[in-house]
Amino acid sequence: MTRDPAIPLGYRVVARAHETHDTATLTLQPLKDSVERRFAPGQFMMLYAHGVGEVAVSVSGDPTPDSDTLVHTIRSVGAVSRALHDAPVGTVIGVRGPFGRGWRMHTHPDGDLLVVAGGVGLAPLRPVVLAALAARDRFRRLILVVGARTPANILFRSDLSAWATRDDLTVELTIDQPVSGWSGAVGFVTEALQRIDVDPARTTALLCGPEPMMRFCARALMSRGVPAGDIQLSLERNMQCGTGQCGHCQLGELLLCRDGPVVDYTVAEPLLRVPEL
Repeated sequence: MTRDPAIPLGYRVVARAHETHDTATLTLQPLKDSVERRFAPGQFMMLYAHGVGEVAVSVSGDPTPDSDTLVHTIRSVGAVSRALHDAPVGTVIGVRGPFGRGWRMHTHPDGDLLVVAGGVGLAPLRPVVLAALAARDRFRRLILVVGARTPANILFRSDLSAWATRDDLTVELTIDQPVSGWSGAVGFVTEALQRIDVDPARTTALLCGPEPMMRFCARALMSRGVPAGDIQLSLERNMQCGTGQCGHCQLGELLLCRDGPVVDYTVAEPLLRVPEL
């Protein structure tokens, strides 16, 4: 049975994992009278903390799970996200969705998939990596570049450790500034990109993180010949309805809850050049 994605359903927190000092990953199970929510990598849900409010959160779990659970990684930055981040196991949360346009992963047959994440931007991209590994024969190369301010800000450490041991996935992990005890790469994500061998005619690049990071990474890739149409960004604005009705997430001519959050750089670039937007 299908349900209107705008109708909230009850989900119970069945697991909570601490990621960083301000970020946690929640596993949600539908209540007995609820139905599962299938999603595409890059889509988001509207999560409702009872008595507090609702906020848009990207799905960070496996897009092809054997169960009907949802996984969301939430950073505590406001009243609603704080209530969701702090929700203990057993808490019931309202869920609407999925909403938005997700990542286009297969723009080049047998091409290279380059995934670039900054900070919590790895959360919306984790489903991409999981889906790509599940269909590994559809890609020639699979490359993941992850940047964080410090080691303490790195998400999904167990995943990254496991992915780094694989022969069919290249992982570049870097932090912004050197710190005691860190033996990995140091530098911004754009510097890590310079170490990647890019075939511009066969590369699909997916970028998520702070907007300045995405702009610089997109420009770096274009300078190496990757077309803007093969570069995708996930943009974030104040999404309040999820259906393109309230207008809070407007970015130029886009309503990001409906036309995004994932858009090609050909669309995003002229909008991100306008300071007022």
